[in-house]
Amino acid sequence: MTTLDSRAPFVLDTHEIARRPGTQRELTLSEKAPAGMGVDMLGVPEGSDIDLELRLESVMEGILVTGTASVHTTGECVRCLREIDDEMTVDLQELYVYEGDEDDDSPRLEGDLLNLEPVLRDAVVLALPHNPLCVPDCPGLCPECGVRLADDPEHTHGEAVDPRWSALSQMYEGNDRPAGGSDATGPGPGPDEEK
Repeated sequence: MTTLDSRAPFVLDTHEIARRPGTQRELTLSEKAPAGMGVDMLGVPEGSDIDLELRLESVMEGILVTGTASVHTTGECVRCLREIDDEMTVDLQELYVYEGDEDDDSPRLEGDLLNLEPVLRDAVVLALPHNPLCVPDCPGLCPECGVRLADDPEHTHGEAVDPRWSALSQMYEGNDRPAGGSDATGPGPGPDEEK
């Protein structure tokens, strides 16, 4: 008894070619993307079009599905958080085995129906970069103030003070002489050194 609905998205009917090795069928279809197709920073928006170019070929063990899926991806650059809006094409290849076959690793046909969604989801998620970038050499954000460095390549905050010397910078209080009246070369002349 089959649990798949032949009218559901990504469910394909192989009745015409099932158990006829060597026969094949080509399909071009467009389906809406299901929820959760992506990784943390990049994914396929739910409801966006997925364009499929498929070839279903009957082999001894089952139905071999090959083809491509073109998807729209959106997300954020991991370095600068700029929005990413791109298109991507992924290759698909999967053997759906007939019910009763001993192969436990391959997806199974349910009657003459196959569910392409899990295979498509795996292919898309594996093709997505885990650390997406808006451009390959994105410089990211300024760690001090958060300015996007690609928008301001000359961005600086002056020379950074070594944190080990930060207590000394507080002694100068905005002038060239340290607090207390002595200059940077040491204390003034002593009583024995006055002229």
